[in-house]
Amino acid sequence: MAEEVREPDATALDEVVTFTSELIRIDTTNRGGGDCRERPAAEYVAERLAAAGIEPTLLERTTGRTNVVARIPGTDPTAPALLVHGHLDVVPADPAEWAVHPFSGEVRDGLVWGRGAVDMKNMDAMVLAVVRSWARRGVRPRRDVVLAYTADEEDSAADGSGFLADRHAALFEGCTEGISESGAFSFHPEPGTTLYPIAAGERGTAWLKLTARGRAGHGSKVNTANAVTRLAAAVARIGAHTWPVRLTTTVRAALTELAALYGIEVDTHAPDFDTDLLLDKLGPAAALVAPTVRNSANPTMLDAGYKVNVVPGTAVAYVDGRMLPGGEEEFAETMDRLTGPDVEWEFHHREVPLEAPVDSPTFAGLRAAVERFDPDGHVVPFTMSGGTDAKQFSRLGITGYGFSPLKLPPDLDYAALFHGVDERVPVDALHFGVRVLDHYLKSA
Repeated sequence: MAEEVREPDATALDEVVTFTSELIRIDTTNRGGGDCRERPAAEYVAERLAAAGIEPTLLERTTGRTNVVARIPGTDPTAPALLVHGHLDVVPADPAEWAVHPFSGEVRDGLVWGRGAVDMKNMDAMVLAVVRSWARRGVRPRRDVVLAYTADEEDSAADGSGFLADRHAALFEGCTEGISESGAFSFHPEPGTTLYPIAAGERGTAWLKLTARGRAGHGSKVNTANAVTRLAAAVARIGAHTWPVRLTTTVRAALTELAALYGIEVDTHAPDFDTDLLLDKLGPAAALVAPTVRNSANPTMLDAGYKVNVVPGTAVAYVDGRMLPGGEEEFAETMDRLTGPDVEWEFHHREVPLEAPVDSPTFAGLRAAVERFDPDGHVVPFTMSGGTDAKQFSRLGITGYGFSPLKLPPDLDYAALFHGVDERVPVDALHFGVRVLDHYLKSA
């Protein structure tokens, strides 16, 4: 019997570039507060799934905020299903700041340019190209693969994965694990060293609203109960606070593997272990871990007053807080102390932190898939400083990993492109991702 073809066909490699470019051209900017319309992108995906014989289901909680779900049956009906999910919305982009129009999808100099090129219409396109290639080649995965293209990830997920988890859980029946964005991208801390961080954890989201109340009055009068002053003091304390080190299982594994790669002996459980000292020794590689050894809170928005000569009675600020697994109580106690008696705080939006096992067969399979196509690369586990739709799907008992494989050139700062200017992805990186995903998904 002839051996099954292992590589995706040439059409898949062409289609991933086309799909990435054309999805970028569909402006799905999510400005928050419901200001987004993903339906055109959802219909684009659904049409291409249907053309490959994969039946899509389109679902909306709010008109125009469309999600696409489809299931590809596997060859082993006893195997648990695997969820592969990606979001269709993107953050805003100002064309005046870009070298190319952010919604042009221009393919230039071996790069696909535009908002969503790395976050995350590239992954959406890679998965679409892979499953269409399967249809042409008569390939079936070992386990059921459930595809979910979601709305609203860049805001609250209320119209996207949250809605799907709450209202359409049956579509994800049998799914035990999932993969999505923010992992398996190449990172070059120094010449000759290539790391592929695979996310096995996410810090929890804690977006906060701070409200200070005081005595309203004329701006020319002495006011010892000024809401703006009270709020400003609390915001300054939060911004200046140094959070204590809190090492999770995934972060310990990341530190241990990175230390071994650089020939540094460490015991992260030792009483005298100094996390910051190790990070200093790791040099540029520390960037993968440094944002996730602590909880964090960054003030981001202020809203107070309506006239320069009027002291307002209330002042409001917003804070982007992030909590590590096990760090929720510490986070709340710290915010109580930093805000003080004159400022109230509440969760404006909250999502739980996640942690997936790094010693699991799933993580081993993800590692093997990357190293198959880049034997000189080093896969390491890491925790995302931010978060993904995996938080919502975790309510269904689905363990999530960040796995959106890209082999990038050393001079491309992938992390800076997330929500940044001149977002772009190399065509070769898309081809690498298609090959890795094709190999992993059909055999997982």
